[in-house]
Amino acid sequence: MNRVKWKGPYIENNLLKDVKSTKLMSKSTVQTISKNSIILPSFTELSFRVYNGKTFTIVKITDEMIGHKLGEFVPTRTQFFYKKSKNK
Repeated sequence: MNRVKWKGPYIENNLLKDVKSTKLMSKSTVQTISKNSIILPSFTELSFRVYNGKTFTIVKITDEMIGHKLGEFVPTRTQFFYKKSKNK
C-alpha cells in the first residue's frame, strides 16, 4: 500500500540529521536501522550501513535507487541448502 501523497515521503528524523552531518564532515557512511525510510536525491554518492536484523549491510546509493526504500536492498533471509549425506 502506498503512502498518501499529501503527507510526503517517510524519512526518519535521525536519518536526515545523520546525512547532513556526514556531508558536512565529508564522511561517506551513515549507519541506520530504519529500513522503511525512502531514498532521496540528496542521498546519492553516500553509502549506508543498514541493519538487517543480525548485522549491518553496506548499501551504496545510486541514481536508480531514488524513490525506493532502504530495506529493499538489504537481504534479511539466508538461502537454505540441504546437507549432503555420506553414502553408507
